[in-house]
Amino acid sequence: MSDPLLAHFEDLDVGQVAPLGACAVDQGALDVFVERFAPGWDTAYGAPDAMVYALWSRLFADKAAGWAQSKVLAVDGLRFMRNPPAGELLRGRMTVMGKDPVGDEKGIVIASHDLLDESGRLVFACLTRAVFSRR
Repeated sequence: MSDPLLAHFEDLDVGQVAPLGACAVDQGALDVFVERFAPGWDTAYGAPDAMVYALWSRLFADKAAGWAQSKVLAVDGLRFMRNPPAGELLRGRMTVMGKDPVGDEKGIVIASHDLLDESGRLVFACLTRAVFSRR
């Protein structure tokens, strides 16, 4: 995939890894998130699982905004491995696990997603199935 912003079904290969970008766990955002969505969570434990999911979701959505992806059918197999502290830089990646053409106009791409901390440790992982347009 030379330019992931123009990725169609045929542009993706099984085993291919696409970086999703990076984001930091911002202390201010953590405080507001906990206040509004996880009352009672102690920020000393790091970002709650729901915020980790939101950070991954934002990275994925930003990266996929220009893809020829029409719909995400499923996000499943969620694994939360640790709660990153404020200031931690997280990097996302997507690995294409499988592809299934569906007619002449579209295909389904199955992918594994990882969110890693600065040391390369797994913070979050999930699987997605998405519909991509064919060329």
